[in-house]
Formats: sequence, C-alpha cells, structure tokens
Amino acid sequence: MPPVKYHQGGFPPTKLDLVRLLPLIGPANAELARFDGILSAIPNANVLLAPLTTQEAVLSSKIEGTQATFGEVLEFEAGSDTGSVEKEADIHEVLNYRVAMYGAVTQMEELPLSQRLIKNAHKVLMRGVRGENKSPGEYRKIPNWIGPPGGKIETARFVPPGAERVPDAMSAWERYLHADAPDKLVQLAILHAEFEAIHPFLDGNGRLGRLFVPLYLKDKNLLSSPNFYISAHLEANREEYYDRLLAVSRDGDWTGWCVFFLTAIIEQSRSNHAKAKAILDLYEEKKRQITELTHSQHAINALDWLFSRTIFTAPDFNASERIPGPTARRILKILTDGGILHVLRPGKGRRPAILAFPNLINIVEGRKVL
Repeated sequence: MPPVKYHQGGFPPTKLDLVRLLPLIGPANAELARFDGILSAIPNANVLLAPLTTQEAVLSSKIEGTQATFGEVLEFEAGSDTGSVEKEADIHEVLNYRVAMYGAVTQMEELPLSQRLIKNAHKVLMRGVRGENKSPGEYRKIPNWIGPPGGKIETARFVPPGAERVPDAMSAWERYLHADAPDKLVQLAILHAEFEAIHPFLDGNGRLGRLFVPLYLKDKNLLSSPNFYISAHLEANREEYYDRLLAVSRDGDWTGWCVFFLTAIIEQSRSNHAKAKAILDLYEEKKRQITELTHSQHAINALDWLFSRTIFTAPDFNASERIPGPTARRILKILTDGGILHVLRPGKGRRPAILAFPNLINIVEGRKVL
C-alpha cells in the first residue's frame, strides 16, 4: 500500500459536519470551563499541579516510545541512578518537555503564540537528547516520513510535505492560529492536526504538537493557566489518535478528527478536574495536619516543597532557602515519623535518604503506588 501524502489545499477545512460536532462543542467548552474554575481556586497552580505537568511530559513522551515512568523521573531528579543509559536518555527527553513548557509559558508574557515561540520551544525540547543533531529550532531542510524504524519512504505510513513547502505551510498555520473562528476548540483541533501533518521539524513534532495544546488554551483565555493534560487520553487511545490524524490527509476527514479531539477535551477536562480537586483537597488537609504536627511558622513552606518536588533527598529539603536548616531537619523527622513521608531509600554512608510524598504520587498516578 503506498504511503498517505500530505493533503493538498485542504487547510483550513471549508466544510465540517456540524450535525456531528455541535453535540460535542457545548460539552467540551463547558467541561473546560468547569476545570478552569478549580484552576482559579488553586492558590498557586504551577506549584500544586507541578506533578501533573511532569506526568503530562511522561505520557506525551511515552506516545513517542520512551519508557520512563513518572516515579523514575522523580527519583532521577532526586539523584537516584537509573542503571541504564537508555532509561536516562528517556528521562532527559521527559525533563526537556517540562522545561520547554515552562519556558514557552514565560516567553508568552512577551511574545505572541507564534512560529518563533514554537521554534524556541523546539530548541529546548531537543537540547542534549537523541535528535539534538537534527537542527533544533529550525524547520527541516530535507524530507521526512512516518513509518517503521529504518524503513524507506516508499514503505512509510505517511509522508509530510517536502521541505521546500514547510515555510509556506507553517505561515498558513500561523495565520489560521490568529484568525477568528466560530469555536476555539474546533480551531485548536484543526491546528493540532495540521501541525502534525506538516511535521515541520526533523524530530520532536508529536511532543511539540501536544505541548501546543495548553499554550493555545492559555493564549485564547480558555484557561487561566496553561495546566491542561491531554496526553493521558491520547496515549490510552494511541492507535485511534494516529488513525484519525492520518484520515485527515488520506480522506479529508476533518470532522472525524474533530469529533475525536473534542471527545478528548471532554474526557480529559473531567479527569483533570478530578485530579486537581483531589490535589487541592490534599493540600488543605495536609496544611492543617502539618501545622498541627510541627507547630512551625515554616509549615506551609515545607508543604509547598512537598508538592513541587514529591520525591527528594533529605539534604535537598534541609537546604531549602525558605526554611532554616535546623527547623527543616526537625520538620522532616516529624513528617517521616508521622507517616506523611515514605522512605524510598534509606540513607547509607554518604548516600542520602530518598523520601516520597505518597498521597500526592497516588493521585497523579490514579492508583495506589506507595
């Protein structure tokens, strides 16, 4: 079977089947607004939801074939040895995704969401990882294709536009990004699919296309902060995700793709809302508990540390700039003895203990892990 090639003249679509889309557009916007309601209620969403951002980086990278887990990433950050060069490479890809996300959010304070910002994010995404030699931050100058590893273009599943067409295609993509649209979520669905079809970079296109989703939602004021985590649904429905994207170029089936994407927004908004509420409830519960246990004015600083790091070493906690050393050591002992913290690896000689905040990890993972 010959490969599917990038669609000709089909962007943006001029006709969508509104009979199929209208029953989803309302609920998608409503569920997203409901999720934003709890985002607005969280005092510092970037801190409290930091573990969900890491999990999004893990799952988005997993779609591309990496094998690193949420726990492995956190343990690596705490100084644990992976014991595998391949595993460490996977973890660095996950960490780059998170850094690229935070960097793009910061740049959006001065730059519009644009090709320039996307190129900057790609440069960070590819820094020091597999693919770093594939022109980070620059559109490809040679053909690429999607298919089995080591396969030829003739046996590819999909062939994006030639390199000479990429600049014009991305300019059209950017114009549509800033154009008025009847519904912003449908516009986002179309933008994501078109970005993946253009495949403008030699590597990292899938991760960057998914990273674009929360940036767009924040840019269009659909969310108060760029804390949206769509990769769980896409990873769980990976085969359909790829099939629906392929059908856009092969069959011009923009409506089928939009149905899939709006459904993802609905289901992930509900899941994100449930996890964000559970995290907020946990924060309030532990704020009271840790304050009562420690009787310390630094109790809230300690709690914020647990939410931002989740798995960490005792010396890292003790060196926190916001908590005096002796107080930090006392609080750490109280929280460990009280069962709030779990010892993943006891300290031995010069090797420090690694501790975890199990309640938060279990919420993020959606199951009891610790």
